[in-house]
Amino acid sequence: PLSLCPLSPSSSLAMKTVLASRTISVPEGVEIEIKAREVTVKGPRGTLFKSFKHINMDLKKLVGEDGQVTIRLDVWFASRKQLACVRTIMSHIDNMFVGVTRGFMYKMRFVYSHFPINVAITGSTVEIRNFLGEKRVRKVQLCEGVEYVRSTSVKDQIELSGNDLSLVSLSAAKIQQATNIRKKDLRKFLDGIYVSEKGPIPEPEE
Repeated sequence: PLSLCPLSPSSSLAMKTVLASRTISVPEGVEIEIKAREVTVKGPRGTLFKSFKHINMDLKKLVGEDGQVTIRLDVWFASRKQLACVRTIMSHIDNMFVGVTRGFMYKMRFVYSHFPINVAITGSTVEIRNFLGEKRVRKVQLCEGVEYVRSTSVKDQIELSGNDLSLVSLSAAKIQQATNIRKKDLRKFLDGIYVSEKGPIPEPEE
């Protein structure tokens, strides 16, 4: 006899959304080019490029009657996972707009109880010395386009800035992970370099 198995949510016959759309406005002073799901954004701070070829979607540049440029993203017959990509992609494009107009900054503070952490930069390599009193020099390569500044107003703080949010955050993560403590009680040994503040570069006050 035939046995009928119920459809699982991941089945190809599960319900799909016919059309999911989302739009975003292009800010003034920013140019955007879209060609075959590859996005190039140009602004006062530079140019950013990102490819979304791994997602099946329609990405279009629309110009309204008032001259306002908007980007529209359409996903047809999307599953739940594909629907989740819609807002993610628009967030990526919005971050590119912010990157080429204002840029992103991550501030990192040194935390130590006894041995002061010494951080210096040679070229594009950050060198961390005297961490927990160790002789080993920890070296972290900054991503392309990321600038390193040692804060003058705040003690034991560095600032990483750049146009591409993913590269700035990746550089900060590599510095933080370089000071991970192993084989010790993490509740007691809190030494390290941690992100204390992050976001777009604040606009200068007039």
